[in-house]
Amino acid sequence: MNAGSFLASAAPRRIAIFRALQLGDMLCSVPALRVLRAAAPQAHIALIGLPWAQSFVERYADLVDELIVFPGAEGFPEQRESDEGLPAFREWMRAQRFDLAIQLHGSGGIANDLLLQFGASAHAGFVQPDERPRDGVFIDWPDDLPEPERYLALMSALGAETTDRHLSFPLCERDGDEYASLVAAHGIEAQRLVLVHPGAQLPSRRWPAERFAEVADRLAADGWQIAITGTAAEASLTGAVLGAMTAPALHLAGSTSLGGLAALVAHAQLVVCNDTGISHIAAAMATASVVVASGSDTQRWAPLDHVRHRVLADYPPCRPCMFRECPYGHPCALNIGVDRVVETARAQLADVRGAHPAGPCALHTHAETGPFEELHHAA
Repeated sequence: MNAGSFLASAAPRRIAIFRALQLGDMLCSVPALRVLRAAAPQAHIALIGLPWAQSFVERYADLVDELIVFPGAEGFPEQRESDEGLPAFREWMRAQRFDLAIQLHGSGGIANDLLLQFGASAHAGFVQPDERPRDGVFIDWPDDLPEPERYLALMSALGAETTDRHLSFPLCERDGDEYASLVAAHGIEAQRLVLVHPGAQLPSRRWPAERFAEVADRLAADGWQIAITGTAAEASLTGAVLGAMTAPALHLAGSTSLGGLAALVAHAQLVVCNDTGISHIAAAMATASVVVASGSDTQRWAPLDHVRHRVLADYPPCRPCMFRECPYGHPCALNIGVDRVVETARAQLADVRGAHPAGPCALHTHAETGPFEELHHAA
């Protein structure tokens, strides 16, 4: 098969993409999905993903036409690891007669074994070092590239133009309405808003809550309005940050949908967070960020714009890690001090046009919403 011209010559009408992962992973695949759609504008593109990804498919309806819920399998820890649902799922997938199945889930191995059972006419994906050859358009896993560019490399191998590399997160009217409701309920002042997001899916990826609290206090003392964000499930963590603070702050954990959170990020002047999904939202909305990256592979996951998004990390020998809980005392997190995060945040805020803090201890009696069009930052 001539890989370089595959999409043009084969003109697949039905394409399945296997990527059963969480929000941050999905956002990093958006540039690849965008160039795939441009290369195959008439194709029906289905995402084989996790149940939550229905909201992703709805938001990116111009890129993906359908969600096929992956039932889970042994070796795929993103959900319950069981092969119980696989036989029926394989049979159903074969009946769909996809022209092309693309493995965007990861580096290869068992993900390829699974992909090849779906009965598509052609296959594409990545192979690990020393993995046996696969029939189709498979490239070596590009371990030295940032995450979004790995999937663009595969699209390039399929013959798609890959000049458009930016992340994006489209906002809708409902997101704007949710943001306006937050402004009315909490007195949000966009021109001085700083979001502090202490959560991450894995505890090994979280900087200590008390350090987030100290950063928030010091930025509040500079006159910035602090809002603590997170999911409803992270309320105990965000509450711990708020409880450790001496300055007042808005507690918005569980108060937003994903779209509402993105609209909030779009209006904020800065996001201070762990290396998690909100970091990629900040990149998509072109909102400045300071990312404390614990445990993760920063070469892979750091935002591509190293000026607008500052990643702070320490590199003990155990990094990168795949532990849920760090067994070594969490040096990669503890070696990032509060002073360093505060200094970086202040430098980022000094560079944001239109951002300005109030005087220390000032009373704030009004909020600025701005037109909904302001939500659409250029990435």
